[in-house]
Amino acid sequence: MKFYKIVAFVACLALLSSCDYQKYNHIEQKDLNTGNELVYGVSPDSLPRQMSLKYEAKPELETRVADIRAKLYSGTTSAVVKQ
Repeated sequence: MKFYKIVAFVACLALLSSCDYQKYNHIEQKDLNTGNELVYGVSPDSLPRQMSLKYEAKPELETRVADIRAKLYSGTTSAVVKQ
């Protein structure tokens, strides 16, 4: 009985140790936009300043966008555009 408890404890430790499996599978890169208010805003909780920019809609581009979507997705999204 004691042997099974030891095996269960070792198995539990093995499962818990696998939590750090992909811990180092990323690359640290220098952020070129650090401190840029246009990208990150004035504080971590605020919206970026570039979110306030509004662009005028250009209806002449809608047909071109629909053609590109039809070409890329074989006409599957053309029904969505026509709605």
